Amino acid sequence: MDAKEQVLAAMKKAGVPLNAGKIAELTGLDRKEVDKAMAKLKAEKAIESPKMCYWQPK
Repeated sequence: MDAKEQVLAAMKKAGVPLNAGKIAELTGLDRKEVDKAMAKLKAEKAIESPKMCYWQPK
């Protein structure tokens, strides 16, 4: 499972919007890896931001 899949899985499992720091904590990934994965997910429109700095799957 790549970082992008791990980030998306963590968001789905949490069931609430998460910030990058919390995702890094939950997945064990480095914060920079989480940021890169989230950038790809944003570009693919796979995630959305219901409030500033918090993200959830679409």
